[in-house]
Amino acid sequence: MPTRRTFLGQTAAVLGLAVSGRQVSAASHASATLVAREASVQLAPGGYPATSIWGYEGRAPGPTIRVLQGERVRRRVVNDLPEPTSVHWHGIRVDNAMDGVSGLTQEAVAPGQSFDYDFVAPDAGTYWYHAHNRSWVQVARGLHGPLIVEEAEPPEVDRDETLVLDDWLLDPETALIDTSFDQPMAMSHGGRIGNLITTNGQFDLSIPVARHTRLRLRLINASNARIFPLQLAGLRGWTVALDGMPLAAPEPLEDVLVLAPAQRADLIVDVTAIAGETAHLVRIGNDDRPVSQVAFPVSGSSAQTPRAVPAALPPNPGDGIRSLADARPLRLVMTGGAMGRMDSALLGGERLGFRALAARGRFWAFNDMAEMTQTPLADLSIGEPVRLEIVNETVFPHAMHLHGMHFREIRDGRPVGPMRDTLLVAAQETREIGFVADNPGDWLFHCHMLSHAESGMMTWVRVT
Repeated sequence: MPTRRTFLGQTAAVLGLAVSGRQVSAASHASATLVAREASVQLAPGGYPATSIWGYEGRAPGPTIRVLQGERVRRRVVNDLPEPTSVHWHGIRVDNAMDGVSGLTQEAVAPGQSFDYDFVAPDAGTYWYHAHNRSWVQVARGLHGPLIVEEAEPPEVDRDETLVLDDWLLDPETALIDTSFDQPMAMSHGGRIGNLITTNGQFDLSIPVARHTRLRLRLINASNARIFPLQLAGLRGWTVALDGMPLAAPEPLEDVLVLAPAQRADLIVDVTAIAGETAHLVRIGNDDRPVSQVAFPVSGSSAQTPRAVPAALPPNPGDGIRSLADARPLRLVMTGGAMGRMDSALLGGERLGFRALAARGRFWAFNDMAEMTQTPLADLSIGEPVRLEIVNETVFPHAMHLHGMHFREIRDGRPVGPMRDTLLVAAQETREIGFVADNPGDWLFHCHMLSHAESGMMTWVRVT
């Protein structure tokens, strides 16, 4: 069991270290009521006190909501917290009134009140739900959970495991959540990075398996700002979906899978480690050392020989943008942050210098605006194709999330990337995405490093 000293420096087992834990299952039967409340959860290693969190049903992560593709999701969210909240259903193409963005699609749910969410889940895949009022605070306190939409004909696997990756910024003595959510250093740099890394709320998650077991691993990055570089050890795997949307064909996972905040990846993996060994989902640490994110201790064998390459998942409805011939061009320039070159930006109709902006908690800007604007980035017609150039002039990466619609990355002048809802744009990098404005409403577009969004990196588009 890690000591207090090792807890500060490293919070998961290094490859080769025996890790104990309990088997978890992705399946969960959530009630029709989803209560957001305070709770006490043991996140840190033994010997530490329990951590006071905000969680759905008092859990970290919240209960898995699991439905079949095309079924309705109905949840009455009850707010037992001391401040208003709302719930966003990340990656789901919901009706705009159900998107859960307080101040844009609904009023926040006051303490003691409730809100009924009711929508169809049109796309199979791995999604998640999380707070979307003061999200840089509420998600960091634990308000998130998995939303799994099952295919009518799921792939042939032995086990289906949902793995929610997160990090927590805790006081190293009391294990309480650090409440410096508005800390200028974090807001102006890479965002709030935790010192305790967990999977499904456990720092040492271990899932026993047999050799040649075939697993579907549904990975969800629920952290506020941490980017997870992941690899497989003792596992042979393929990426079959990104952000819930199936790939045209499984792609062998032979290198690093980079999972930015809010992104998801579905993997199908076969256990190649032999009995007595431990396979791992590996996280590459800051010092490039491999660290076990999830351990898979192996005992026995489920088959005598390895299986064939898995088939592709069935495609979801709609093909996204395929032609740029009539696409409306848009441009979003991201500026600001520490070591940036943003001298000034507009806030409240007034041009302020960077120091004055920082004093007001604004460190970033989209197209020279350091706040969510009253007018949209674009007013789009239903069915209109769009190509959006994203220019990152900052020295930090940003995970850009589009609500209500999916996009493809444009490469070499063609929309050829997989369908996604969140794109990681590296420092000093320019990327381009294309999408069809096929869902009416007001849709947020923001950085999912959540403290970046709060301090200037939010805009929206209107589709009518």
